[in-house]
Amino acid sequence: MAVAGVLLKRSVSVVPVLAVVALIAFLLLRFSSGDPVAQLAGDNADPAAIAAIRARLGLDQPLPVQFLHWLWRLLQGDLGISIVSNQPVSTLIAQRVGPTFAVSLTTIIFSVLVGVPTGVLAAWRRGGWFDRFAMWTSVTGFAVPTFAIGYFWIYLLSMQLGLFPVQGYAPLSEGIGRFFWHLALPTLTLSLVYVALIARVARTSLLEVLNEDFVRTARAKGLPERIVVFKHALRNAAVPIVSIVGIGVALLIGGVVVTESVFNLPGLGRLTVDSVLARDYPVIQGIIMVFGGAYVAINLLVDISYTFFDPRISAQ
Repeated sequence: MAVAGVLLKRSVSVVPVLAVVALIAFLLLRFSSGDPVAQLAGDNADPAAIAAIRARLGLDQPLPVQFLHWLWRLLQGDLGISIVSNQPVSTLIAQRVGPTFAVSLTTIIFSVLVGVPTGVLAAWRRGGWFDRFAMWTSVTGFAVPTFAIGYFWIYLLSMQLGLFPVQGYAPLSEGIGRFFWHLALPTLTLSLVYVALIARVARTSLLEVLNEDFVRTARAKGLPERIVVFKHALRNAAVPIVSIVGIGVALLIGGVVVTESVFNLPGLGRLTVDSVLARDYPVIQGIIMVFGGAYVAINLLVDISYTFFDPRISAQ
């Protein structure tokens, strides 16, 4: 019952978070500079034509009315119509979500597979050369901007060594080898910050657990050190590690926008940049809601995973 109560409480808490995201997305764009209607009408449009377009798009109504209408359509799954292309926003997002999902998924998997063992090994060999190298690399990962990392990989691995394509995307239908070949550099670019974050948290969390009484008891029983670390200590250090995976999604979302621009990937990040430049408010609002919903959903899954790793919940 305790586990079910925790899951229900955290699921319900998602609703106000998404409501706040919707309000911020709406107000942020409405109060930003620039008039998309004037840009859509053209430089030679007369005031009557601009007023007609504004009325057709519903932008002549008071802001509260606009927000309520947009929110009602949003609850029905309607993200609106693009001002520029006159296509449904949901269609535009569906056409671009594939590359973004592929890059994000490969980045998360690669970062966890590299970051967790790196942090664990650094904690296990605390003070050694690997520990110092891992921490130095993690600091570098935080300090260097994502676009600089991307251009570095392009120069080294594409232009100098010719190992990977400079830009572009190949869907899975063209073959799994070609698919991962095009994703290699974007994944390496996004993963550096994510690996650094996970490795540092894994190291810190495991070092705290290694000083607990049950670890000293396991060592006193004569258990091998690798059994103590990987079987007993790592499970108890998993909660902060799982938590940072969810928190790091925020970094991932921001990095996707930059990375897709650097590598010319036709994903949501590139669509975001194009929509901002065109002041296409409905598309920007739809993308913000998709990114916000994905972030909330992943963090909800992280909260649910606490029921399996947190002994205070699991024991009830």
